[in-house]
Amino acid sequence: MSLAPAAPVVAQRVGLFGGAFDPPHRAHRALAEAALTALRLDRLHILPTGHAWHKSRTLSDANHRLAMCRLAFGDLPAAYVDDREIRRATATYTVDTLEELHAVYPDGQLFLLIGEDQLAAFKSWRRWQDVLSMATLVVAARTDAQGQSRLHGAPDLPFQRLDMPLSPVSSTNIRALAATGAQGLESLAALVPEAVASYISLHSLYQQPS
Repeated sequence: MSLAPAAPVVAQRVGLFGGAFDPPHRAHRALAEAALTALRLDRLHILPTGHAWHKSRTLSDANHRLAMCRLAFGDLPAAYVDDREIRRATATYTVDTLEELHAVYPDGQLFLLIGEDQLAAFKSWRRWQDVLSMATLVVAARTDAQGQSRLHGAPDLPFQRLDMPLSPVSSTNIRALAATGAQGLESLAALVPEAVASYISLHSLYQQPS
């Protein structure tokens, strides 16, 4: 089980991959694997969201989401499941996390992994200019079977693309499937890592769709 280091460490290239992870699914895992390889990362921090200011629904219990992240990503070399955002008593802001990780990796280059939808809303983020000054944006750009990107109308921001195949998997659909009962739970292993599917079943998560 990997946890984020607390003291300053030597790492040149450090990735941040945040999200609700409610639950973490196979597309999340694929993105983490692609980022580690394509960006040649020495570390990849997996950061489950704490008090999400931008979410209209209530997230599942943070301890469950943290446990599922450890099951989904814990075996990836150089990946660290980092609970710093969950431990905050106040709202979660990326700029705060970046400032903290700059102290951990004073000589490192930080790469912030985001999705296309997050890029479109990026200028609504708290102190987004400071985010840009501290980290390189890396956008997971979905591509079709012909390798064509669906990333259109991007704001005038500097970013690096990480091309990913289209995936029908979404946390919303997974929660709805789990809410259908035993038959839905049997289908989860195709959408989430097997250990995560077992955890969802064991703890009877998502019995009410959200």
